[in-house]
Amino acid sequence: MRALISLLTLCAAILAQPHQANAHALEPGYLQLEEIGSDNFRVFWRKPTVRGAPMAISVRLPDTCETASPPPSTFDGAAWVAQWIAACPGGLAGGTIAIPGLEKTRTDVLVRYESADGQGQAQRLTPDVASFVIPETPSLLDVIGGYFTLGVDHILEGIDHLLFVFALLLLIPDRWRLLGAVTAFTVAHSITMAAATLGWIALPGPPVEAVIALSIMFLASELAQRDGENKRLSERYPWIVSFSFGLLHGFGFAGALEEIGLPQGDVPLALLFFNLGVEAGQILFIGAVLLAGGLLLRLLPKAAQAIRSPESIVSGAMSYAIGGISAFWFLDRVAGF
Repeated sequence: MRALISLLTLCAAILAQPHQANAHALEPGYLQLEEIGSDNFRVFWRKPTVRGAPMAISVRLPDTCETASPPPSTFDGAAWVAQWIAACPGGLAGGTIAIPGLEKTRTDVLVRYESADGQGQAQRLTPDVASFVIPETPSLLDVIGGYFTLGVDHILEGIDHLLFVFALLLLIPDRWRLLGAVTAFTVAHSITMAAATLGWIALPGPPVEAVIALSIMFLASELAQRDGENKRLSERYPWIVSFSFGLLHGFGFAGALEEIGLPQGDVPLALLFFNLGVEAGQILFIGAVLLAGGLLLRLLPKAAQAIRSPESIVSGAMSYAIGGISAFWFLDRVAGF
């Protein structure tokens, strides 16, 4: 039992390392190309820091561009950035954008390019696919597939959002009540994500991220204070708690989508499929957790019961681990602004 508690503590310490303070596995690179007229493009290139140095990845624009490689980057306190103007006679359509060195990493790069008329597209590059050809005219399927994939990636890389859902799974044993809570969370964050993305509501990002961490601390507290007799607020009214905090998490999703941007001609479609991607990723995570729980129940029934039992040391250790991680995120995010 002591070994299990030590393992959980070690996991909490690893998750709470400074380079993980943003609650994502590893910050992706980001490349933005904005057409400013006469076949000139404003380029912004941001790459993660690794042990105090820039990650060994670079940018290669189409061969037609006069300035195809970036100038030396500078550290902005969080990542390494570079900005320059690239002259690309004939434009970017039909050209290849590549990220040399990406194939040797474990991260990805989001590429966003915007034409002079405001039409924007996004493309995710990975170690397996480190280059792509900019289409002459992006198709409807490009928009659907691109934003759906971005939604799936965002939720699966967002450890804070997943930790909130995981705490819900631990807190609500009844399947139907759990379904209601997850549905309420989904509906709520869909509402605020759409409203914030469309500009109907605006909240500053850093405080939102801090309060998201606080919402996980609340669920960890509820887990730690269960006694098996007197139901906690989140056990009695799980859908209300999920809906309330889901509204908050929606602003976090909207912040990610704001960084990516939406194609001007297909805003509703891109927003819809990004949200569907988020939901698909969430369902994948819940399914994986429930499958692991079912296997644990078959192979180690006593351990599975201990996780569910409010009085067990294992349950207490898990609640404190979740609370400790989210408390670190909260303090770090508050200190950030």
